[in-house]
Amino acid sequence: MRAERKYPQGEPVHPQAGAEVAVSRETSEEGVSRETTPAWQPRTAADIAAQDHDFDDHGTPLAQAAQHSVLARTGGLRRQGVERPDATRVLVVANQKGGVGKTTSTVNVAAGLAQLGQRVLVIDLDPQGNASTALGVDHHRGVPSTYDMLVEGRPLIEVISACDDLPGLWAVPATIDLAGAEIELVSVVAREQRLARAIAAHPLVGSAADAGEDRFDYVFVDCPPSLGLLTLNALVAGREMFIPIQAEYYALEGLGMLLETVDMVRQHLNPQLTISTILLTMYDARTRLASGVADEVRSHFGDQVLKTAVPRSVRVSEAPSYGQTVMTYDPASAGALSYLEAAREIARKGAPHS
Repeated sequence: MRAERKYPQGEPVHPQAGAEVAVSRETSEEGVSRETTPAWQPRTAADIAAQDHDFDDHGTPLAQAAQHSVLARTGGLRRQGVERPDATRVLVVANQKGGVGKTTSTVNVAAGLAQLGQRVLVIDLDPQGNASTALGVDHHRGVPSTYDMLVEGRPLIEVISACDDLPGLWAVPATIDLAGAEIELVSVVAREQRLARAIAAHPLVGSAADAGEDRFDYVFVDCPPSLGLLTLNALVAGREMFIPIQAEYYALEGLGMLLETVDMVRQHLNPQLTISTILLTMYDARTRLASGVADEVRSHFGDQVLKTAVPRSVRVSEAPSYGQTVMTYDPASAGALSYLEAAREIARKGAPHS
């Protein structure tokens, strides 16, 4: 770790001055004080890099942001991407507490993985259709959607739309019709298996040997902020759970209820379901509360918690109003850089072992 530079506040020396320089005035032989050349000289980034062997210009926030912005806009991130998984990973993004950044995390992590060269499908299971808005796909009434897939039984391949902003990213939109799906599914046989069967039947979902090079590497299912039949379908369909948690106390209370539901699903419907990823969102490093919540979550879940925490960011909130994720709206923003790093972590960790 680089040693921290300490700049005493009380000394009349500019921070860029060397340790051996302490004054900027001197006395002549006649005893008259006179001005000398300033004791400090402004240093450019090149000067610092040349003199400081520990300096890494690629590691500075400004250099990182500039580099990511250029690579994201030119497609360069795909060339320095991450290794593809051996088989499609299905991640359920769920948290019954609203406002924790669930949909925001879904679309931005998915977009980050697409920028890194992965083939990603997002299934919007929330009747509000916020994920569909952020991904720039139509989700008005009449558009083939998750409702048609779950209730009408249409194949998944017929309801997928490509996301124009990012190659390698597709979405299944949600329309307002989905709001009544839970009532309509009540009398359907094996109603909690509808999504699992639809995903499994898609020809591009599976292992490299079965689905080929054009397979989906990741399928993200964005759930509504409730523990109803739609969320249950997602929990049965998924192999991994991705839980965004807001760094506030109420989020910890809601997490307990979610874990109880996950345990019941494991016991009765999907024994393979694993909590593989937890992401801290809206993190404010200036507050003790955020730090305390982060410590509590990390102590309980360990390596399941990503090292990256997503800070509060105005750019992240603005992006959906332009029909974009923050990854294309402002690639150099703190939110985009954080979500890109979170996507890298998810890809490098790989799928949990059975």
